[in-house]
Amino acid sequence: MTTHHPDAPMPPTRLRGEPRHGRTGSVPAYGPDARPPGLRGLPRRFWRGHLEDPGWARPGLLGLLAVTAVLYVWDLGASRYANEFYSAAVQAGSESWKAMFFGSSDAANSITVDKPPGALWPMALSVRLFGLSSWSVLVPEALMGVATVGVLYAAVKRHFGPAAGLLAGAVCALTPVAVLMFRFNNPDALLCLLMVCAVYCVLRGLDDARTKWLVLAGVCFGLGFLTKTLQAWLIVPPLALLYVLCAPTRVRRRLAQLLWAGLAMLVSAGWWVAIVELWPKSSRPYIGGSQDNSFLGLTFGYNGFGRITGDEGGRGGGWGGTGFTRLFGADMGGQIAWLLPAAFLLLLAGVWLAWRGRGTDAALLAGERGAFLAWGGALLMTFLTFSFMSGIFHQYYNVALAPYIAALVGMGTVVLWRRRARPAAAVVLGATVALTAVWSYVLLGRTAHWLPWLRWSVLIGGVAAALALLVVARLGRRLAWWAAGVGLAASVGGPVAYVANTVGTPHSGSIVTAGPASGQSGMGMVMRGKKGAGGAFFAAGKQPKKAPGGPQGGAGGGPGGDRRGKGPVLVGVGGLLDGQDISAQAKAAVKADAEDYTWALATVGSHNAASYQLATGKPVMAIGGFNGSDPSPTLDAFKEAVRQGKIHYFAEPERLGGQRQAGYGSAITSWVKANFQKVKEGKSTLYDLTKPKAQKES
Repeated sequence: MTTHHPDAPMPPTRLRGEPRHGRTGSVPAYGPDARPPGLRGLPRRFWRGHLEDPGWARPGLLGLLAVTAVLYVWDLGASRYANEFYSAAVQAGSESWKAMFFGSSDAANSITVDKPPGALWPMALSVRLFGLSSWSVLVPEALMGVATVGVLYAAVKRHFGPAAGLLAGAVCALTPVAVLMFRFNNPDALLCLLMVCAVYCVLRGLDDARTKWLVLAGVCFGLGFLTKTLQAWLIVPPLALLYVLCAPTRVRRRLAQLLWAGLAMLVSAGWWVAIVELWPKSSRPYIGGSQDNSFLGLTFGYNGFGRITGDEGGRGGGWGGTGFTRLFGADMGGQIAWLLPAAFLLLLAGVWLAWRGRGTDAALLAGERGAFLAWGGALLMTFLTFSFMSGIFHQYYNVALAPYIAALVGMGTVVLWRRRARPAAAVVLGATVALTAVWSYVLLGRTAHWLPWLRWSVLIGGVAAALALLVVARLGRRLAWWAAGVGLAASVGGPVAYVANTVGTPHSGSIVTAGPASGQSGMGMVMRGKKGAGGAFFAAGKQPKKAPGGPQGGAGGGPGGDRRGKGPVLVGVGGLLDGQDISAQAKAAVKADAEDYTWALATVGSHNAASYQLATGKPVMAIGGFNGSDPSPTLDAFKEAVRQGKIHYFAEPERLGGQRQAGYGSAITSWVKANFQKVKEGKSTLYDLTKPKAQKES
């Protein structure tokens, strides 16, 4: 008689009448006497999935993906163009293949965004197919979120079963900052998907040491570089080290495979970089964010080591305190940290159990051990970098952590639940639930004005479930599952509430956060009223007692309403972090005779330019790039463009984050004001660059 070792995972659930073999068995999956399934059986196979899986596995996955899709597209148009900085580049790419290739802010290719264009390409193709709208811009991001959940499920399920995969996918889908960013058009959505795909490929490589999986991982990292440069390579070192130490093949072959993976990474990223660097600067757009018109300079400067050291030429740095507690702070905790303590605890427990397992299939244990180390290594590397980087750091960057946390929670929970008969496993399981409940109580306490009953419900339910889990072996099956259900509800109650708030709140601008206002909004934020005028400036760690448009801390994360008057909307500081409302008069003036000019209008700052461009559909020159500090164009170059009749209007910019203009933008503005006629169109102050003051009629 064989016995089941307590350290071994429970055998997979098998439906009655199903074959005992797996996908690699010698007997066909549909029986030795069955005909090969054709198209007629495709719907059943699609719904049923693999026969070795429980009957609920595939329906559960399809349900999870469907709920995720609905969650990510619900009222998606309320955010309009979300981050207009990127939406304008998407619009430009839909009009010009050259602008799409370079990631230009306008179709006339004056300057690029301050990132590589990988994240813009799917959105630009969508706009080419369906026309310019908030849905055509944002739906690709939502689909990336659904794909991320699906790939994460597949990666976790492979070694831990469908229950762990579903739990991991659900935790990722319901992470507040993930919901925010998969409904937004920043590059982080695509980067998150590519990193999950890369970890999946590395795990497949650890299973059978096949080179193709390492090459595919390298391609994912290369495409990630074209999405958000060096951030995509944060997790390369721990994954490469893991493969060197644990791959089931000889060391020489491991090293050779990593070389092939590195080559794939360099080729998939380097082809675009090489073209840009070799392209004559005079016939391509200026590289936004750089001070030397070089993408390599941008990569290793502002977008690279500058983010670590705080030395970001032309942009400044030093954004908030650093240290191990950074991501648990008032402005970060509600975005990502709900299950972060649990993930660390489950990582330790999972690695310990996978390493000391006895009486279990060695390949199974190796797979579990590799999975914990892969996801754990990615989490630790990203966590430490985000915690100690001294440069610009925004709350939404934390979406990169969401799949790593979710994977560890799904894997660790199922591993402990299978061993719940052992006192040590029951204690760790109960401690994890209790820790999560107490921490959720703390996080919810930072928004005490919002759903005050929830923090107590989470705390009481979580502590009660934790106590029950300590003696789970003595409970009956039904009571044990009830305890697990209550513990799960208490653990995700806070994040789910934040998610509901996030979905119901339109978001626009450059700096956005999930959930209700916590009193600290990072770099800075404006809450705009229904007409989009004015608002209160939220500096880091500061918040006025009452902001225009509504009471502080109202539902939806802040006071005021969106530009449609439908509810609160979170937007950025006028000019630097968000654009402006363009009146019908200004729109008509800019569009008039626009075809006769290369740029219908020029203005300082990319967000100011984006507002006019999205309103009119015509190319608008963004002087100085994102915040007006890039040396493009120079005053002499701008004068020459005006002399050649390439620019019709100049729009006097809104304040750039409450600061005076400096550098090239200031010089150009002063020259225009001194030499050309002012035209008032609605709320906009324009200067007609075809009518010098000397020619003004009396």
